[in-house]
Amino acid sequence: MKVIGSVKEDLSLEKRISITPEILKKYNSLGFAINLEKNSAEHLGFHDDDYKINGVNLFDSKNEVLEKSDIILGVNYPLSDDVEFMKNESIFIGQFDEKINKDLINKLTKKNIKIFSLNLLPRITRAQSMDVLSSQANLAGYKAVIESFSKFEKAIPMMMTAAGTISAAKVLVIGAGVAGLQAIATAKRMGAIVFATDVRAASKEQVESLGGKFLIVENSENLETKGGYAKEGSEDFKKKQEALLAETLKKIDIVICTALIPGKKAPIIIKDDMIKNMKSGSLIYDLAAAQGGNTASTEVDKVINKNGVKIMGERNILNKLAISASGLYAKNMFSFVENLYDKENKKININLEDEIILKTLIK
Repeated sequence: MKVIGSVKEDLSLEKRISITPEILKKYNSLGFAINLEKNSAEHLGFHDDDYKINGVNLFDSKNEVLEKSDIILGVNYPLSDDVEFMKNESIFIGQFDEKINKDLINKLTKKNIKIFSLNLLPRITRAQSMDVLSSQANLAGYKAVIESFSKFEKAIPMMMTAAGTISAAKVLVIGAGVAGLQAIATAKRMGAIVFATDVRAASKEQVESLGGKFLIVENSENLETKGGYAKEGSEDFKKKQEALLAETLKKIDIVICTALIPGKKAPIIIKDDMIKNMKSGSLIYDLAAAQGGNTASTEVDKVINKNGVKIMGERNILNKLAISASGLYAKNMFSFVENLYDKENKKININLEDEIILKTLIK
């Protein structure tokens, strides 16, 4: 019987978990045993008894979990010092950035540990149930709107009163990927007037279907990779985009930044001179803060006041939605493990003819 394990992560950085109580029966149905570190999910209100009644083996030490598990599941894990306790020729599944985690990957491969990163999933229909980037970005886009609206010191929807009319807030969403589209939908539902921009021309229809107004540089190139991600534009395009943004920002109350290029530092889209021309009291929420930010002034986990404009950026906004985020992440993880599992022969099968397995296997 193959054993799947997961341990408590550094809660100062990561509150999500990889295995929730509701997913246990699915693992049991495939014949997996589960090892967990005691109290690993207490911070989310999931008690050890919630796991124990489903046959989970609970250990006092995370090292025991690592030593006795064939497959380790993580979110932002493992820590470098924990690798020595992981079994040789075991499997690790999580979210890995190959460039940031080079030393860690080298440590793992020295023990012949197979590493799968769900960040590398191909954008195909069969992989949708495993798509952690989409499930987590969806929640991040929603929460960014809620957080920014809570800090904005004016009403969001238009309000007509005997004392006069309050105009609806104008929101600009930069980047119309999964997070951006959810931000558009959430802001619209709350009564804001929503604008959006993206370098991918194909985003226009999606933005407009949610009630947003799409802003695009005239006669622009379509900056979309075959995998559906954004890529960098030419210098000419960047200048035209800057001019369009600079003019638009003068009338915007709240900006939600979501623009990321996979494997690279986040592009700086909002320059300091643009911020100078924004209305005092307006606000920028930068979801790309951990990757450097979409503004030149973004600082992680700080609120910067620049010329009366608040700039907010958190390292991990999903820590504020950790229960919901964990529920989706755990389901993504199970779908990936299920795809690795050969039900007929009851064993893990790393089939490199499967595009999902081939693309997500780092080493």
